[in-house]
Amino acid sequence: MSVPAPERDPGLQPERTRLAWRRTTLSCTVAAVLAAKAALHGGGTAAGLVVVTLCGLLWLGFLAVAHGRIRALATAEAGRPPRLRPRHAAAATLCTAALALCAVALVF
Repeated sequence: MSVPAPERDPGLQPERTRLAWRRTTLSCTVAAVLAAKAALHGGGTAAGLVVVTLCGLLWLGFLAVAHGRIRALATAEAGRPPRLRPRHAAAATLCTAALALCAVALVF
């Protein structure tokens, strides 16, 4: 006779994960704004404007992935929240790394 598995108690883990996505989104927003400020300070060059545009697009891409994940975590039932799909994880990682590279390119 097998004993039924106890129901999973997620505790505050989904809430912590949602807050982590929000903090990361805020960090990406700050990086994009500072990159735009650095590019436009003292007159913008064509290359600077291209990098700022790329930063904006990368920020929007990350924002879309993060918002989708936050919404999925918020609407998850009391059970296990849905897993982060590998393509979404890869997109978030790529957007974050590329945004950091663009910001560094604008500084130097």
